[in-house]
Amino acid sequence: MRLITLLSLYVSQAVAFSTIYTSTQHAERAAALQAVNGIWNTGNDFGKGKFRFYEGLNKYMVPFPDEDRELYPEMFKLPKGVYEVPLAKPCGIVFEEIEPNKGVYVADLVEGGNAERQGVLQKGDVLVGVTAIRVAGAKWERRLLPCRYFGFDMAVGAIGSNDVKWGCNNVILMVERPGEAESEEVDKFLEFFEPPADTPWKLPV
Repeated sequence: MRLITLLSLYVSQAVAFSTIYTSTQHAERAAALQAVNGIWNTGNDFGKGKFRFYEGLNKYMVPFPDEDRELYPEMFKLPKGVYEVPLAKPCGIVFEEIEPNKGVYVADLVEGGNAERQGVLQKGDVLVGVTAIRVAGAKWERRLLPCRYFGFDMAVGAIGSNDVKWGCNNVILMVERPGEAESEEVDKFLEFFEPPADTPWKLPV
């Protein structure tokens, strides 16, 4: 177990993701949405489209039609006990691994730091999503990545990748608050943000 104050750390690692859906209908609908709306850009489409720069859930979901909002209303709001927190860096957060390579949680907030001044994050919050810059050749995107099972270095690397040279004035953290959130509900929500395995990317160095 180790503690560290998040300042500006960079790690070059790649993670393979697999998308798990709770029903065939949900899987088929999600695949159709991805194809029509370009949620996940692969091949020559990487780095293009309305979804290439994540700025928060509300803005991200704007392109979807009313039909989708009626069919999947749970996808257009954060689950109970989940908070989306945009923070300028340095964040002023002390993260600790839950278990090696099995997620991180907020162990402490730096006194007077950005996170403490904002007043949303609390000790014990579990990091379940984070924006990260993803690079493929000369193209790049900023995506929200589910990170419940990130190791410490991967979580810190993702946070650090949100740099001004990529047009980032903040990093967006999504946290689950124990005692308020239902983890199964949160995981179902986060499936929507899992990149397909054939999406090319790496964190910038």
